[in-house]
Amino acid sequence: MDSGFKFRIFTSDPFLRAPSILMKWPHFFKTAHPSDPCGGKSSDFLNVEVLAEDTTEVLGGYISADHEHLLEAAAYARTMSVAEVEAVLNRIVDEYEDDPNFPTRILDAANRYLFKNNLKKEQPAEYQRLYDELKVEAAMIAINSPYAEVRAVVDNHDDVNTPVNTFRTWIIGSVLVAAGASLNQFFSIRYPAIGVGPTVAQILAVPLGRLMELLPTKEFVTFGYTWSLNPGPFNPKEHMLITIMANVGFITPYTSNIIWIQYLPLYFNQSWALGFGYQILVALSTSLIGYGLAGLTRRFLVYPASAIWPGNLAQIALNRAFHADKPTVADGWSMSRRRWFLYCFCAMFVYFWFPDFICNALSYFNWMTWISPMNVSLAAITGSVFGLGFNPLPTFDWNQMIADPLINPFFTTFNYFLGALITFPIIVAIWYTNTWNTGYLPINSNYVFDNTGNLYAVAEAVGTDTLFNQTMYENYSPAYLSASYATEYGVFFALYTATLTHTFLYHRREIIHGFSSILSRDKTSGMHKDVHVRLMESYKEVTEWQYLMQVLVFVLRLFLTWIITGASVLLFAIVVGAVGIGVYPTNTAPAVVLYGVFLAIIFCVPVGIISAITNVEVTLNVLAELFSYGFITTYQTINFASDLKLAHYMHIPPQLTFSAQIYATVVSTFVCTGILNFQMTKIPGVCTPDQPNHFICPDVNTFFTASVLWGTLGPKRMFGPGGIYNNLLWCFLIGAILPVPIYFLRKKIKILQYIHTPVLLYGGLIWSPYSLANVWPAVPIAYLFNVFVKKRYIAWWSKYNYVTSTAFSAAIAICGIVIFFGIEWPGIQINWSGNTRPFEGCDGMVCARLPIPDQGYFGPGVSEFH
Repeated sequence: MDSGFKFRIFTSDPFLRAPSILMKWPHFFKTAHPSDPCGGKSSDFLNVEVLAEDTTEVLGGYISADHEHLLEAAAYARTMSVAEVEAVLNRIVDEYEDDPNFPTRILDAANRYLFKNNLKKEQPAEYQRLYDELKVEAAMIAINSPYAEVRAVVDNHDDVNTPVNTFRTWIIGSVLVAAGASLNQFFSIRYPAIGVGPTVAQILAVPLGRLMELLPTKEFVTFGYTWSLNPGPFNPKEHMLITIMANVGFITPYTSNIIWIQYLPLYFNQSWALGFGYQILVALSTSLIGYGLAGLTRRFLVYPASAIWPGNLAQIALNRAFHADKPTVADGWSMSRRRWFLYCFCAMFVYFWFPDFICNALSYFNWMTWISPMNVSLAAITGSVFGLGFNPLPTFDWNQMIADPLINPFFTTFNYFLGALITFPIIVAIWYTNTWNTGYLPINSNYVFDNTGNLYAVAEAVGTDTLFNQTMYENYSPAYLSASYATEYGVFFALYTATLTHTFLYHRREIIHGFSSILSRDKTSGMHKDVHVRLMESYKEVTEWQYLMQVLVFVLRLFLTWIITGASVLLFAIVVGAVGIGVYPTNTAPAVVLYGVFLAIIFCVPVGIISAITNVEVTLNVLAELFSYGFITTYQTINFASDLKLAHYMHIPPQLTFSAQIYATVVSTFVCTGILNFQMTKIPGVCTPDQPNHFICPDVNTFFTASVLWGTLGPKRMFGPGGIYNNLLWCFLIGAILPVPIYFLRKKIKILQYIHTPVLLYGGLIWSPYSLANVWPAVPIAYLFNVFVKKRYIAWWSKYNYVTSTAFSAAIAICGIVIFFGIEWPGIQINWSGNTRPFEGCDGMVCARLPIPDQGYFGPGVSEFH
């Protein structure tokens, strides 16, 4: 063999006998193997004993694997019998038939091999070729993740002796959680707001961990546990556990908005809401209920291999860049992940100054509106600020894309865009036909208006007791929504029922297996245990009863030194929430906690499955307008479940993850509540429009408006019989039916296999305030990386794709902090046309299409509505 290739010994049985490979590498040995389905009589097929490294890049393209994983799978394939291979293939067809992330090429090949009965007799060569290809596929699934996305960043090996529960893990985690929670809570009420994401903590943890490697290695014994200030090099498991703590701790309590509008005089002026006990009870309750439910849904959202959680892969890629950066060659690129991360980070850090500060026109490139700035229709259709963003080149700002094109699967990005594109003409038609008087309002706005086209003044519809006043309401105005906002509500209604229907049709087997596993005490009863489930069996698991019985134990051990034992995560959290609402004068029944939990129980598994597969989280904020617990509990459940999967991928002991999440939640809640009290009592003029430091509380104002509209006025006046938007309730039925024809026709109409109904509908929710300008730019980028590059350069994609996304996100976050504190905080601005042009004209002024009638209002007048 004098081809000039560098060869490695490769122990494998018959292997991917694709004609193109035979033609390119004719020097391979041609031998038979007795386990071949053709009986080992043919000498026309390959038994690859020696494999060129260059060859693996081509072979990897066939089975979506890089060089290292390909070698490992091919070696394992030799140990598999025909029966074992076919068992895996049957499992593929059974478990992954409706999985949009699983390669359709493999599914088609498995179905052809298993169920085309005459193939072996009529086309023995084709039958043998299929077997050879699928044998390595089966081996890959047996020893690794079935998904190329996971294989790209997650290690399929584990060292159980790696120290994780270390002194520096808890110290660094505590410091970063406290710092991040403080910053996020403090600046959450400022406009423009600034936030610190967990990526920042993940980066800062590296130098802190390296610094603590200088501590002495002396061991100590505390309560029988041996520990050291320095157990050795800072390792990836410690790093990821700190990141998980940041994921949990950097989220500010959603209940802070409730406290704000209860306490402040310009809202409900309920001084008792300043009570620290009330604030802690309500905040801890919502978080811990979510965590209890997350633990109970692990068999649906964590253990199944199909629960990919694409968002986690970027965090693991960054972790791997700092700790496990092997000097491998990927499609000719030998650059390390760490170096590539630094290059991408620095490039984006420098570039982001331009669209964010120097030239806003790069961010809002609404160039078509510059032709005629005061043209209402042109601004409404093509505008990027308050228009619908129908623009082929709307932005040069990576941060403008609300769906990450590198992390999200391409089918997610495309369905997301398609949903927005489908709802676009609906919004235009509603606006131009003046349906629901939308022609008198801006086309794309998330504000609520009165019958004069001004913002709805809720004070005109409530009395001094902040309760609804029918007479005042009838003398004022109904509440009106823009065309995009009204459409968004209809899409929300359709999305909720579509989520349930879609989950039943496509994932009922996984749900059945999940419930079966609860009864059998097996993690994945009836389903394939992927390599990560098998590796995690080396660690003691947190049982369902521990999730029900350990939170109070943990909290008391942490703060009261092991005084009392026994209680329940879920039950304790429910009781805490009910006490917080019942003891204090909230004018709300404690049963609202149970309503919220009930809503979360119904939706957490369907919403979690969709989020785990597509990286799209169906938010329940509209359904939960009457029950604040319903939205935040489900939101917390999904976040916690995502972190549990992150720990699962990194092979972190589950009980340690359990303790770290609870600990970070408690620390963050106390820190954020303390900062909240400081803000309410020490910042002069807080939440007023003229607050000198811009602490004007935009989200709190929005929350207050929503609380009055949906709590005081009530949804019945908007959507009930006789309500302006009553017809939108039909969308519940439309959503329930929509997935059915797609499901049953998907095999006859090929394109329907790529339609994911909940994600499609979710794309219709981008409006008000976002637009097509925030969705379309992601599509070509997603196709380039997650289709073209992934298919042709799998090694490069595996090594660099997620690192690139993480580098961009980290650079934008840190650059945003620098710009905010260094430039915007002192009040420095650049006033030139590059910063002012995008906001001139109707796109920035949010013009309406129709003038207000001469009578001074549109729609029914005083006493003409009830």
